[in-house]
Amino acid sequence: MVVVTVSGTPGSGKTTACRLLGQRLGLEFVSTGHFFRAEAEQRGMSLADFGLYCETHPEVDRALDARQVERLRQGNIILEGRLAGWMAHREGVAAVKVWVDADEEERARRIANREGGDVAQRLREMRDREASERIRYLSYYGIDLRDRGIYDLVVQTTSITPEEVVRRIVATVEERRQAGTTP
Repeated sequence: MVVVTVSGTPGSGKTTACRLLGQRLGLEFVSTGHFFRAEAEQRGMSLADFGLYCETHPEVDRALDARQVERLRQGNIILEGRLAGWMAHREGVAAVKVWVDADEEERARRIANREGGDVAQRLREMRDREASERIRYLSYYGIDLRDRGIYDLVVQTTSITPEEVVRRIVATVEERRQAGTTP
């Protein structure tokens, strides 16, 4: 059974890397962002508005997080999400936990390229979203997303290709296998 969690900031390249990693390792890729976006859409809310709504409705985040944990326990998965690594850590699910990040300007540019819009506006939205998440996760779980201490691998993606990100993750998975600690 193999479990890999990939967490990181918006626009850091998590989803792209996870798609490639899933193909490379032959594992299912599940994005918790899809859960969150689907819930926002179902409620007729933008991501920003839904994030603000979640600040006063912790039951929404808790239900989405429970789905993550349930899927992690089944194994043979790459789970991508801001709290995926923390959920595995807290629930005692053996996983290779990865954090990816890139500088803010690059992330805003990537989001604008992917979703359209102005880079400056995307940067403001991204900062608002991250501030909302920081408040929620500290309040609900005592988790500071800036704490990288639980991760097996931290990758700065600003100037490397998605293929290089995948190479580094695969190398970490292989190191864990050789050490006999493969999740």
